[in-house]
Amino acid sequence: MRTIRPTATARPHRSARRTAAVGAVLAGGLVALTACSTGSADAGTDADEEPAAAEEALAVGVFLPGSTSDTGFMESAYLGYQRVEEELGDQVEMSFVEEVAAADYEQTLVRFASTSDLVISVGGQTDADLRKVAPQFPDVTFVEIGGPADAEPLDNLAYYDPQQAEAEYLSGAVAALSSETGKVGFIGGVELPAIVNASVAFANGAEAAAPGTEVVTPQYLGDFNDPAKAKQAAAANYGVGVDVIGQIVNLGKQGIEQAAQDAGTSMIGGPIPGECAADSPYVGYVRTDIGTEVEYAVQSVLDGTWEAAQVPFGLTTDRDGTEFVLCTEDPETVAALEEITASVADGEVAPY
Repeated sequence: MRTIRPTATARPHRSARRTAAVGAVLAGGLVALTACSTGSADAGTDADEEPAAAEEALAVGVFLPGSTSDTGFMESAYLGYQRVEEELGDQVEMSFVEEVAAADYEQTLVRFASTSDLVISVGGQTDADLRKVAPQFPDVTFVEIGGPADAEPLDNLAYYDPQQAEAEYLSGAVAALSSETGKVGFIGGVELPAIVNASVAFANGAEAAAPGTEVVTPQYLGDFNDPAKAKQAAAANYGVGVDVIGQIVNLGKQGIEQAAQDAGTSMIGGPIPGECAADSPYVGYVRTDIGTEVEYAVQSVLDGTWEAAQVPFGLTTDRDGTEFVLCTEDPETVAALEEITASVADGEVAPY
């Protein structure tokens, strides 16, 4: 687990309960964020007068179980974190942690909850631990990005849904339109509900764009960040005639890219678009801006509009965060993608 890097000194704890929680975490061997004093009243203040209270910044902890350089879900979230720092730095105190082992999720969430007003947890793989920790800190606001779309929010826990299935519907369409063999595939990381739904949407998008396209059985690696497993899965796909692969695997993309280059085939990138170079195996990029959701969470708490609800993002909302970047200017492909994108945005088709 990478060390938390606070961008400002952590604020004093809000209650004795939270102070006790910090003590419990310290006893468990975790290092708590540093607290600071609020300063003392001026010596000349009359005893009957209340000193003016300095407005406290919002303490925000962002939990990134993966790497901030994964060119995927975590890096996209971290880019939003950086935008919050830049745009709201005088109103917030930001800190984050990255690359956390699954066994340490609960302790890390307790650590953040003990020192934060808002905890943002990125990735559905953290859901079970988050639902265990949130009730222990009723005065802390929690947001999970990418959790189950059917999860019931708690009093202090909201779910933000990037609706990856919408993006993967477009990905499947582009894969089918780009395929020369008429056979495409999908590789996912952990077999979470959101990833399974995305794989179904990928297949539906392929059929909508090019009826009769064969979509081989999706493969789930059990890990978003294992290039070796991803390369092996991709090679197996390419070996049976697949010539375009869609994916949601973060660092695993490195393995798929290598397999595509070895086989002289193609793939779809994202959620952070890269360059459409002539020698690149990419036919396009899904853009899913997870950072938008980090920004939304912080702003909603600051302006008092936060709700314990399922909050959707993507094409079918005014919160956006989804698009597809093509690596071709072929008029037929561009027109087909525009039509399919509009059908999803208008609610004419359900991705899965």
